[in-house]
Amino acid sequence: MPATERAIELALTAAQAAADKKAEDIVILDVADQLVITDAFLVASAPNERQVLSIVDAIEERLAQLPEKAKPVRREGERGGRWVLLDYVDIVVHVQHSEEREFYQLDRLWKDCPVIEFVDRDLPAPA
Repeated sequence: MPATERAIELALTAAQAAADKKAEDIVILDVADQLVITDAFLVASAPNERQVLSIVDAIEERLAQLPEKAKPVRREGERGGRWVLLDYVDIVVHVQHSEEREFYQLDRLWKDCPVIEFVDRDLPAPA
């Protein structure tokens, strides 16, 4: 069973919040068929700890502004700022320092899962 509409809405909203804060390599993975604990993973990265934390704050703020407000049930890794995990039950957000992203390669680990397409609304339209 693919990710729910709610999970997709949360993931796309979180992805746009991350993009607005200049997150890199934003990927949304539909893990609903592989995991029973969540429907989607959002993975994004940043080149430094301060930006990782800024992206995390922006995602939390944007999801709290939705008509059906979303708050994380768990938040891990904030102190180090190298890999922060936000668990919204429907989605799990991973914001990683670029070095952690390269080392742990979550994208490769979950490569068999379908990708939910995300297009940054601020990117220029293709000619």
